[in-house]
Amino acid sequence: MNYGIVVFPSKEIQDFANNHRKRYDPHYKLIPPHITIKKIESNDENQLDEIVTLLEDVTSSLSPFEITFNRVSNFFPLNNVIYLALEDTEPMTNLYEEMNKGMIKEEQPRYPFTPHLTIGQNLMEDELFDIFANLKSQNIQYRMKVDRIHLLYQLENEVWTAYQSFVLPKEK
Repeated sequence: MNYGIVVFPSKEIQDFANNHRKRYDPHYKLIPPHITIKKIESNDENQLDEIVTLLEDVTSSLSPFEITFNRVSNFFPLNNVIYLALEDTEPMTNLYEEMNKGMIKEEQPRYPFTPHLTIGQNLMEDELFDIFANLKSQNIQYRMKVDRIHLLYQLENEVWTAYQSFVLPKEK
C-alpha cells in the first residue's frame, strides 16, 4: 500500500490550483491540491501504526509556520511539471527533514526535495511552455499557515484519502 505525508493548502490556493489542474493534471480526480512532504511505498500495512507513532512524536515538537506561494515554476527538463513555487522553501524543507527519520527515512532520494504544489503534469513539451508562459506573467501571491500535516493512503482505485491528521501544536 502507498502512503503519503502532505500539507493541504487553504481553500483560496486550492481553488487557484484546481482551476488549472482540472485541465493539466491527470491526477486531478485522485487527490486534492497538496504539497507532498513524503511518499512512502510499503506493502506492509502493519507498519502503519509505527508510521503514526513516528508522526505523532515528530509533530508534537513542531510549531506552525507561514509559507507564501509567489510564482509558477517547472521541473523541465527532468519532468514536464508546472507548479506553484514557494518564496522561501526553508520552512517546508525543515519539515521534510523532521519527517525524514526512522522507518520512513529516504536514504538516497531520486530527486532533491523541492516543496511545491503541482498544477500540471505529464504535459507535452510545447504545451508545458505555452502554459508556463501564460502563468508566469500572472501576479501570484498566496500566503497560508501550515499548522497540520496529513497521512494519506492510496486506495485500490488509485484515489488518495486521509488516514490521520497531525496538528503542529507548539507555538513559538
